[in-house]
Amino acid sequence: MEAHLIGTIDITAAGGNKGLLGDLDGDGRMELVMIQADGDIDDRYVPHQVTCLTAFRLDGQMMWQVGTPVEQPGGTGSDFPAQIYDIDGDGKLEVLCVMKKEFLILEGSTGKVKKTYQLPGEEAHDCIIIANLRGKEKPQDIILKDRYHKLWALDDEFNLLWTHEGNLGHFPWASDINGDGYDELMAGYDLLDHKGKLLWSCKDLEDHADCLWVGDVNGDGKPEWVIGGSVTCMYDRDGKELWRYEGSIEAQHVALGKFCKDLPGLQIAGLDRIRRGDGYKDQWDGKDGMFLLDCNGKELWKEDRSSKGWLTIVDTLSNWNGEGEDYILAYRRGGGVKPTLYNGDMEAVLVFGEDGYVLHGDLFGRGMEDVIVYTGKTAYIYSGTFYDLKQAPSGKAIPQTRRQYAATLYPGGEYYN
Repeated sequence: MEAHLIGTIDITAAGGNKGLLGDLDGDGRMELVMIQADGDIDDRYVPHQVTCLTAFRLDGQMMWQVGTPVEQPGGTGSDFPAQIYDIDGDGKLEVLCVMKKEFLILEGSTGKVKKTYQLPGEEAHDCIIIANLRGKEKPQDIILKDRYHKLWALDDEFNLLWTHEGNLGHFPWASDINGDGYDELMAGYDLLDHKGKLLWSCKDLEDHADCLWVGDVNGDGKPEWVIGGSVTCMYDRDGKELWRYEGSIEAQHVALGKFCKDLPGLQIAGLDRIRRGDGYKDQWDGKDGMFLLDCNGKELWKEDRSSKGWLTIVDTLSNWNGEGEDYILAYRRGGGVKPTLYNGDMEAVLVFGEDGYVLHGDLFGRGMEDVIVYTGKTAYIYSGTFYDLKQAPSGKAIPQTRRQYAATLYPGGEYYN
């Protein structure tokens, strides 16, 4: 299996340090938006704000910049409050962000401010979640949260719908799990309905929810929730715990996929923090390891790393080269291990040529996922099949999927067969 390096983008003008993807101008080719956030905060406890956004075409041309980049922006230890989505329903993508304690809606093609709103709370800017709480044709509601304790649900005109307080974890996940036309919200260990009513809560879980996925894992035709936190566990949509995997020390990430074709249902890839380091104390000797579970929570394998590294992110990458396969994408591994695609047998089937953070999506509207690996200076564009960036885009706008408008440091997702 190959990775074709089809282009690079000089992103030094953006100053880093997190990226989002979306077809900002609707031409049939996605663009890259690089984001800086504020420094001089302890982002373990205090939420970030965006300070600079820079949009690039994939041929390297800068489209626009809002804000002024700095050499030493805030760190990447938590989410930035920014998403790309058509929030006003005009058929064109906007960039949503929080800057200077204000919620901004920017025109995706130009970066011009379309609307500005005051935040509903002083620290309501940890992340931005798009949801369908009013039963609209498409999601047009906005959920904001502080670092861990309170969230605010608002409509697209920033009218307050409801609030909720609890153990929210990092990035609550919105999904219509009962097919009633409204999204439910998994807010940490609590499932809320579209009006903010508590439906049920996970039991006997410590710490907080690091990562949330929803999908028909066991093949019964109904969605289940898979939660990575103090342990990895699975609940049915009515709140019954189906299993929990306690073979990890700290389940930091989970990802659903059909990684093993010969097994029933879906498999759950996970990341265990075996020995936590601490960047705030300059302790970088931590260690992590991936694991894979079957649909019943049984361990299929667990990685015993020989290299150091404790900050790995795992995610699902589907249809890399048009063959329809699911792979486990692992990056930010440390120890000299570059971003890698693994199959269900823990075999590294593809190692990317550069190390860095990873974005993935259908960059060209071909029905296949491509990959961007970016560092502080360069974004490297990889594809499983060759693509010539000199050719004209299709002219057909690429829909913004939930995975793209629910961008987070703690990747969650939906997976239905």
